[in-house]
Amino acid sequence: MTPEEVLQFAKERGAKMVDFKFVDLPGTWQHFSVPLHELDEETFVEGKYFDGSSIRGFQTIDDSDMLVIPDPDTAFMDPFTSIPTLSLICTVAHPGPGAHKQPYSRDPRTIARKAEAYLRSSGIADVSYFGPEAEFFVFDNVRFSSTQNVQYAEVDSDEAHWNNGRNGGVNLGHRLRPKEGYFPVPPSDTLQDLRSEMVLTLEELGVPVEAQHHEVGGAGQCEIDIRYNTLVRTADNLMIYKYVVKNTARKHGKTATFMPKPIFGDNGSGMHVHQSLWKDERPLFYDPEGYAGLSQTARYYIGGLLMHAPALLAIAASTTNSYKRLVPGFEAPVNLVFSKANRSAAVRIPNTDCPSAKRIEFRPPDPTANPYLTFAALLMAGLDGIRRKIEPSEHGFGPVDRDLYHLSPEELREIGSVPGSLEEALKALEDDHAFLLEGDVFTTDVLEHYVELKRAQVNEVRMRPVPIEFALYYDA
Repeated sequence: MTPEEVLQFAKERGAKMVDFKFVDLPGTWQHFSVPLHELDEETFVEGKYFDGSSIRGFQTIDDSDMLVIPDPDTAFMDPFTSIPTLSLICTVAHPGPGAHKQPYSRDPRTIARKAEAYLRSSGIADVSYFGPEAEFFVFDNVRFSSTQNVQYAEVDSDEAHWNNGRNGGVNLGHRLRPKEGYFPVPPSDTLQDLRSEMVLTLEELGVPVEAQHHEVGGAGQCEIDIRYNTLVRTADNLMIYKYVVKNTARKHGKTATFMPKPIFGDNGSGMHVHQSLWKDERPLFYDPEGYAGLSQTARYYIGGLLMHAPALLAIAASTTNSYKRLVPGFEAPVNLVFSKANRSAAVRIPNTDCPSAKRIEFRPPDPTANPYLTFAALLMAGLDGIRRKIEPSEHGFGPVDRDLYHLSPEELREIGSVPGSLEEALKALEDDHAFLLEGDVFTTDVLEHYVELKRAQVNEVRMRPVPIEFALYYDA
């Protein structure tokens, strides 16, 4: 839409407020609102001021005046406000005259846009497509506290097996055992209508959906697959997706979380990311003669992903909780190899012979990651692999067409693995980030601030005792 069309869109739908949404460095939407009369065509050039010192990872207080610049193509009516509200996704910029405002180097959406521009300038391709599969849990209740003398967390789902013996009211059974939540029909799957409402809301907001289903986790784990799109548009859509999931759950008296590992002893929530490159409307990852139908360009792209995977995970698996999911020997894809149709590999090649559908899937990320930073970093790693011709088979990255979960210890020693903690991943990012600086897509400044922010989270967790330690050591 043009700015003029946005104003007409708002008028036709009776909007009374305008909400400006933008993303902070860790990947959470922030927002503020103005009355509709404060929005005009100039707003899409001049922007609106806000205090950048109050946003995680942004400015210091002595240089805090920042602007949000709304993108007219992102306009939608917010489905969760009682007052009719037009929503606009924004990039962030420094104040300046007219259209020559300087994009803000720490703005994740700006970084994603620079990654797309770098791709076009490289001559390798002119468009990159991304398709994330972001899983989440829906709970009926959550309680947690972390104070000087109290450390606990408790979640509950009526679907969960631990409620089979619940007393004090009607108990109708039909609960899901751990790791048996994949595709059961109701009454065991109690969330069908909730997910369908989420799907229909997403489609009303212009986010196409391919499927929805219960996931493996027995206590309310779900997945909704949104259709692939270009890098920035997919990141926008994923932010909308998380917004819709959380608010639809809350509307029905439930709570949704994208934490990678909220439950011990059951599957965690990942975000497998499908990727492909195209040039002149032609897919670049397909070759009918190649392994799994992959072109050499695709193999080099995979080489870049796997070579830089430890550093990538500082961005794509960005929380301490992420590494409760990424544990060798369990369900998560920790093995740094690629393989056809093999979900135990870090890079899976979906089994399709359709040239336009030929893609690669990077499986270690999870949905706590900032999608703008994650997709940009994955693209930069893949392009580095193409530029340097990193053939994965020459670096021990496969292909491996076996169940990696059942290899012998000797065989596993020959295969690389993802970092075991966020601290390890951050160290890898500090040691290996030159590929992200190409084309000024990421800057040293933003990476340093990102690492500083994340290392502070590592220290918050490191300093606190956790309940299992009392069980293990209290009587030592």
